[in-house]
Amino acid sequence: MGLRTLIVDDEPLAREGVRMLLGHDPEVTAVHECADGQAAVNAIFETKPDLVFLDVQMPEMDGFEVLETVGVDRMPNTIFVTAYDKYALHAFEVHALDYLLKPYTNERFFKALERAKRQIELKEKHNLHGQLSALLEQLDRDGDHLKRFVVKTAGRISFVDVDEIDWIEAADTYVRLHVRRESYLVRGTMSGLEVRLDPRQFLRIHRSIIVNLSRIKELQSLFHGEYVVKLRDGTELTSGRRYRNNLLPLLDNPF
Repeated sequence: MGLRTLIVDDEPLAREGVRMLLGHDPEVTAVHECADGQAAVNAIFETKPDLVFLDVQMPEMDGFEVLETVGVDRMPNTIFVTAYDKYALHAFEVHALDYLLKPYTNERFFKALERAKRQIELKEKHNLHGQLSALLEQLDRDGDHLKRFVVKTAGRISFVDVDEIDWIEAADTYVRLHVRRESYLVRGTMSGLEVRLDPRQFLRIHRSIIVNLSRIKELQSLFHGEYVVKLRDGTELTSGRRYRNNLLPLLDNPF
């Protein structure tokens, strides 16, 4: 079996260590390296590795953002490399995903490598996708609210802070982020996004609309519990009847 591998780590010595260990395995036929998340995303699409050693903690785009950007359905078999503490490592263990805790021994490295090779031989891609999806969901539940979006357009990776977003709308299998005069498409669902955003900052007013509360200028009552939601930039959105209760706290006079 020819094994194409990709090493993703912002530390040169860490990459060199993995490369040296891979050199002892005759089944490894190609090794590529990346020093940051953006380069990793590009390399995964271009080189199509069988196995990725993915550092979790990297500046700009961390390992989980790489996973989200590539998509769990297109992500190769992955061994996470991390300095996380034991509590955070529980997420990997629960979802049966292998990881290397820095600093790791040669024995632990080869154990993870052999396990990954078995998975690749058995072509357990469907199971892998489920494990990766469950991991992201677990991290979203346990961690802080979403702070920024990673947007891939025309071969470029952009970062959009959630504070910059005026409102969000559904667009088939994507969501569209409206940021001043620009908009960005991100793969995802409104329901999935709603639970990841801070409810103190974002409010769902329609099955296809989420709005930044700080951008709301006024509400105009319509029939059947609907409202025209006017934003500070002049944008007018219409709320849905089933989301009327979401707007009620905005109508309370705090004085």
